[in-house]
Amino acid sequence: MTSIATVPLLSERSLRRARLISGLILLVFVTLHLANHALNLISLDAAEEGRLWFTAIWRNPVGTILLYGSVLVHIALVMRSLYQRRTLVMPLREALQIILGILIPLLIIEHVIATRISSEMIGTPDVYASVIRSLWVNAPMNGLRQSIALVVVWMHGCIGVHFWLRYRPWYDTAAPFLLTFAILLPVLALLGFASTGRILASEPPQSSFGSGYSPAGASIGYDGARSGDATSSFATTEVRKERVQMTKYALYGGFAGTLLTVFAMRARRSWRERTDQIEIRYPEGQIVNVPRGFSVLEASRLGGIPHYAVCGGKGRCSTCRVQVVEGAASLPKPESTELTTLHRINADPGVRLACQLRPLHDISVVPLLIPTTEGALPVGSQQTNPGREQEIVILFCDIRSFTMLTEAQLPYDIVFLLNRYFAIVGQAVERAGGRLDKFIGDGAMALFGLKGSPEDACRNALKAAARIVSEIDRLNDELSAEFSMPLRVAIGIHSGPAIVGAMGYGNVKNLTAIGDTVNVASRLEAIAKELDSTLVVSEPTIQLAGSDTADLESQEISIRGRAEPLRVYIIRQELTARFV
Repeated sequence: MTSIATVPLLSERSLRRARLISGLILLVFVTLHLANHALNLISLDAAEEGRLWFTAIWRNPVGTILLYGSVLVHIALVMRSLYQRRTLVMPLREALQIILGILIPLLIIEHVIATRISSEMIGTPDVYASVIRSLWVNAPMNGLRQSIALVVVWMHGCIGVHFWLRYRPWYDTAAPFLLTFAILLPVLALLGFASTGRILASEPPQSSFGSGYSPAGASIGYDGARSGDATSSFATTEVRKERVQMTKYALYGGFAGTLLTVFAMRARRSWRERTDQIEIRYPEGQIVNVPRGFSVLEASRLGGIPHYAVCGGKGRCSTCRVQVVEGAASLPKPESTELTTLHRINADPGVRLACQLRPLHDISVVPLLIPTTEGALPVGSQQTNPGREQEIVILFCDIRSFTMLTEAQLPYDIVFLLNRYFAIVGQAVERAGGRLDKFIGDGAMALFGLKGSPEDACRNALKAAARIVSEIDRLNDELSAEFSMPLRVAIGIHSGPAIVGAMGYGNVKNLTAIGDTVNVASRLEAIAKELDSTLVVSEPTIQLAGSDTADLESQEISIRGRAEPLRVYIIRQELTARFV
């Protein structure tokens, strides 16, 4: 993987990292701000004490540079991203994040002017009592606007965090707690604002002044000796107020001007590129004409061709990958983001990420994850959970010599036997915390580790195997008079990364797993039959489970499609009970 030191400062990867870091700094600021508002539910004094800590963090030179620098960097990189996006046809959640981001400056400039710039330039009190009174009592519409701004800012930040973290292996476990926090914090902040606002509305204005605050004129005498000072102070205050107003107009105008400039540049680029277009051809005969420089994913969305893009076109996944069948020689080389992903999936030559590939000449592509014709899809939509990589444990179980066992049996007896066997496997898997994936003939496949740690998943898979063997023995005792030979199973268990997602067609769509880990687990089940053993477990799995392997037989085996041999442990039936 490319180290941070080798990534150029202005590379796409570095700029994305800068956008992420600046966004996280702003999210921390907003989180602390909302938490400070929530302290109003305790008391106004608690909120004021919290404000002092809040301002100590953000109103010192370091905090100010960090905050304002993050604002400028984040806005600049968002505007750059908006300009670089060649088409505004996109999935709804991407559009929602962009729209919320554009609304934020328009909603919060007034609040920033009133609470920070005004207090610094004019000296107006920046205490909770005065701020909440102005928003709740004096100008309730401003209070409503700031409440809406609070929700918009928080939603924008939460969507960004979700996009950033959703492919982390621990995110599924943490998501319910993060969602609870994401809902509770703004609710508590709004309740704190409303609670204090109602209290202040029922009190006379002078009771709302914070400690050390004096109303206008209290420090200015009205005798002749100081009348000149009063006139001078009033004039100075008016000048400062005028500067605050000009600052506000400048901020509104600057943001609006920047936004209009971006869209004007986009329009100019589109007009210039009308005569400089290329063809992108798809396997079903579709041809999409796009300006030179469009990504293949943008071409698919513009042409209404369904195309997977789970990460939103950021190069963090490989679901949009395509095979370039014509024009590969003229393609630009992949940049670091695309190259890292292609190396990770061991992509064949000619495979590129559609979201990162921006061809300069006509090409023909074949999407490698094809949505097919599962139904009409809106332009730019993202398919239902095409899957994501996850560390899991796979268990395969099969009946040995099943054909010989059932040769002399009636069909109804075979159905009865299979149903008993399926019930044993299903109950053992579920009791061990696994998920029964599917039955294939007399075989079964189960998944462990969809939730929880890999270590627990390995231990649970071994427990399930031991219970299956134990229950099969009990079934053999029960049916010993019915069958000529006892029922015996072969089980293979392996752990590793796999793509887990909803797969299938129409109504026949279930959560399942695919990948090398699944193939190896299936192969271990077959090896268990070849070695006349009950259970074969890969070395990584048994090590993660923390099992004692001192008296277990092991050997290295070759797995088709893998360059290196795999060490496995061969466990006879009498030794499976140790895993219960």
